Amino acid sequence: MRKRISLFLLVVLVFACKTEIKKEVNDEVKKEVEKEATYPKALEDVLQKHGGLDAWRKAKSLTYKVKGQEHMTDLQTRKAVIHGENFSLGYDGKEVWLSQKDSTAFKGNPEFYYNLYFYFYAMPFVLADDGIVYSEMDPITFEGITYPGIKISYKANVGVSPDDNYFIFYHPETKQMAWLGYTVTYYSKKPSKKFNIIRYNDWENVNGFILPKSIIWYKKNEQGVPTEPAGEPTVFSSAIISQTSLSDNFFSKPAE
Repeated sequence: MRKRISLFLLVVLVFACKTEIKKEVNDEVKKEVEKEATYPKALEDVLQKHGGLDAWRKAKSLTYKVKGQEHMTDLQTRKAVIHGENFSLGYDGKEVWLSQKDSTAFKGNPEFYYNLYFYFYAMPFVLADDGIVYSEMDPITFEGITYPGIKISYKANVGVSPDDNYFIFYHPETKQMAWLGYTVTYYSKKPSKKFNIIRYNDWENVNGFILPKSIIWYKKNEQGVPTEPAGEPTVFSSAIISQTSLSDNFFSKPAE
């Protein structure tokens, strides 16, 4: 009799465990479906055009050069390190650090700068980060082409500048990203209606992802429509996306 009771309890326990595991798996699948459903269809099309969000999320590290500096970012943790002439700076996952040979080697704010070009370069994939709110944006017209837009804003307490807004504009037929509008609130800590705009029309294939070879800031009229280049292009080179993670020590501040 005791053996029958023990066997019965064992069967009940195994069934309960399987049910709980199945529930957890189903909950995780449900969360993933809900997460994917939060992205506008238009943005999904743009991301797919540039290599696909699923593939991007599997990539481990990104390296490129800009303005004579080498930038490296861990795509899973967003740890970063920049090596420039006579200075290095980075983010180790907890704090931003700066190492320089003298006080004039780096001019700027390390906290603001360490991922500045990463955001410009990793477009449009960074526009699918967590904590983002999407809404419709009026299109812009340039040289006879009308580019639909998507507004990207952030939930409260997301990042160091949650009041920042981005505006992505894409080609109506190819779905390729064409323009990026953005506000800067890091210093003021207040929402702003003043925005800058960058043209993305020079692309290259980097390990299966379509990323910018160069970008150029544009002047705009009172209606926010781009008119003419505001300066020379910012050029990116030596780009590599790797499936291998960089070690944590790679992002640590070097010994003085």
